[in-house]
Amino acid sequence: MSTLSDRQIHHIFERLRSGVVPEHGLDAFAVGIERQRREIARQLDLVQAGEGTFKLLRGGYGCGKTFTARLALHDAKARNFVTSFVVVSDNDLHFHRFDELYRKVVESLSTRTSERGALGDIIDRWIALVEQQLEEGGADPDAPDFDEKVRAAMNQRIESSTQGRTPEDFARALRAVFDRKQARKLDEASALLSWLSGSDKVPQGPKRDAGIKGEIGSADAMAYLRGILAVVKAAGYAGLLIVIDEAETILRMRQDVRGKTLNGMRQIIDMASEYGHLLWLFTGTPDFFDSPRGVKGLAPLHERVQFLEHNGVASMKQPQLQLTPFDKDRLRDVALRLRAIYPATDRAALEKAITPEFITRLVTEVTEGFKGDVGVVPRQFLRRLVDLMDLADEGTLTPETLPPFEPKDPTDVERRVAQGGAPEDLSADDDDGVLM
Repeated sequence: MSTLSDRQIHHIFERLRSGVVPEHGLDAFAVGIERQRREIARQLDLVQAGEGTFKLLRGGYGCGKTFTARLALHDAKARNFVTSFVVVSDNDLHFHRFDELYRKVVESLSTRTSERGALGDIIDRWIALVEQQLEEGGADPDAPDFDEKVRAAMNQRIESSTQGRTPEDFARALRAVFDRKQARKLDEASALLSWLSGSDKVPQGPKRDAGIKGEIGSADAMAYLRGILAVVKAAGYAGLLIVIDEAETILRMRQDVRGKTLNGMRQIIDMASEYGHLLWLFTGTPDFFDSPRGVKGLAPLHERVQFLEHNGVASMKQPQLQLTPFDKDRLRDVALRLRAIYPATDRAALEKAITPEFITRLVTEVTEGFKGDVGVVPRQFLRRLVDLMDLADEGTLTPETLPPFEPKDPTDVERRVAQGGAPEDLSADDDDGVLM
């Protein structure tokens, strides 16, 4: 378990109070996914060595897909990867529109030192390394032609690392960003960075002055992504991890859009090996992967990624990495870890009120509230646990007089299970933005 800062601890509990997955500190209460975490680490090893690959996180409601995906981001950053976290949306992200995907990915680029929108920092780091290498080779940084040498080196490195498979406007935009920063024209440099990030709202002036025409379209967006990947690697990072969360949202798309989107996903997976140092990590429900309306309905995609079991046992190394539902012991372990890091005013008072026995009772209570289905319990259980720890910390908890458990702002799945139904048709519920 890593050492958490006060800020990270408070972030964890603020997010849990709202029933959503924290973005930081997840390894402090990651329980029961050690094997899956090791498999993702294996994938990161492959990518760091130069492979391009993909992995699909498969799990039902409450299994921890978003949690595990965010933990993967944490682990990747600890290894000096650049990361990007993208949530599938029916409004502005369809996989057959690669320009939409590119924009979402680049807007969400993140590093250990830059939480979001890190493209500018990555480019600055790369340029600084180019300058350093030129100086080490004997170039004089004060010479009148030094900037020209930097531009030429930038060009040569992009050309070499991508084998000439990026559009000329990509290298042209990078040179223009460098020039504008050298000239202290920071607004123009920012506009060009927005263009490189896929924005179609950049004024014509900066683009015209840089010799750039048009916008980054769907037809060439993946070539631009290849360029971004080259800069990431040249800037000294280990690689790039792109998480695509809530792929089951595709099931709710109109039939024609759904078909095109699934085909776009197939193209990405088919091209994965061509993008060295890049790992794609998708999350989705079994319904998404197994339904004729989903992956199974597109034979070329299904054949590539189908889930295989042998007498109920599945390999972690196959394309789909299975997440299993919580059980009571795992839920109790998570609760004890959270109790251990809770920022209590009076630690002794908290532990006297929230005992291991009390936590066991709480697990049973919430599970019974969902008709014994532990699989849909985690979000509601952790919200209630944090609320009770808050009350204990405030000195107002009286366990003997607690009212019966009632779900707080339940999702459709939780409501259906609490009423005695089955957690069926998970594709109809927008649930993975919530905890676990």
